[in-house]
Amino acid sequence: MSLESYFAEIGNSKKHLVVSKLANLSTLSSEELRLFMETWVKIDVDRQRQIVGHLVELAEENPNLNFDDIFIACLHDPDETVRIKSIDGLWECESCSLIDSFITLLREDSKESVRAAAAMALGKFAMLAELGKLRPEHRLKVERVLLAIIDDQEEDIEVVRRAIEAIAPISLPRVKEIIQQAYSSDDDNMRVSAIYAMGKNSDPAWLTTLLRELGSADTEMRYEAAEACGELGEEDAVPHLSRLIHDLDSQVSLSAIAALGKIGGSEAEDILRECLTHSDEHIRQAAGEALEELGFEKDPLSFRIL
Repeated sequence: MSLESYFAEIGNSKKHLVVSKLANLSTLSSEELRLFMETWVKIDVDRQRQIVGHLVELAEENPNLNFDDIFIACLHDPDETVRIKSIDGLWECESCSLIDSFITLLREDSKESVRAAAAMALGKFAMLAELGKLRPEHRLKVERVLLAIIDDQEEDIEVVRRAIEAIAPISLPRVKEIIQQAYSSDDDNMRVSAIYAMGKNSDPAWLTTLLRELGSADTEMRYEAAEACGELGEEDAVPHLSRLIHDLDSQVSLSAIAALGKIGGSEAEDILRECLTHSDEHIRQAAGEALEELGFEKDPLSFRIL
């Protein structure tokens, strides 16, 4: 079957979409991409959403597959869902050429959900900037647009909080002030974002706040606080995280275990080894993965997922 025929086939909503065959769309040439996009505009929206959603999943499952050119071409698709999924699909792409595209979406897209997704996507570049892997002019672009969104009194709170999460890795005094202000907010979602941002900011000064929130009555706050403790990597958090292994919410428990794997140390190792005999299969599996992250071999005599 020619590539043109295949494009026509996947665009035919009357035919079953064979997901495995979508791998054929990986690394298209410029001419193939042009032909694909000519077909794309004729495909009904539901089918478009289905295709781009599966492309995101395939790329996550198989790092050898690359649909970046399709995702980039769809960043300005008329459909909101397609735009969001395309942003998601570019999460692993570190090309600085994306910065301007994401900034345009953040500033100009009519949909709050797309602007929020674009803000989150810029967080990757904020992290690269903090690691010294971004040119100064690119870092400045990212900082300026995120700060402008955060300061915009007319912007939707969902977009603002995602911008706060995105700029969190940048080690500027202003960023720490923004995170503290978000934590003091009356909006629960904003406070959740502040906890997430504390982890990404990686300042040990946040530890006291995070340890307090590990005991929060709010499940999402406990979850994000555990994640953030893992990002900080402070061993003082270990005994507090160990108590969350028995949390009533399974996601909080798994988050605490993953954090222990990131923090490491003898105390964390002992706790994780104890989890290998836990009655819950998910706890045992998570503990095994956390120990692997600490660098331990899968020795059936030393730790075995039973």
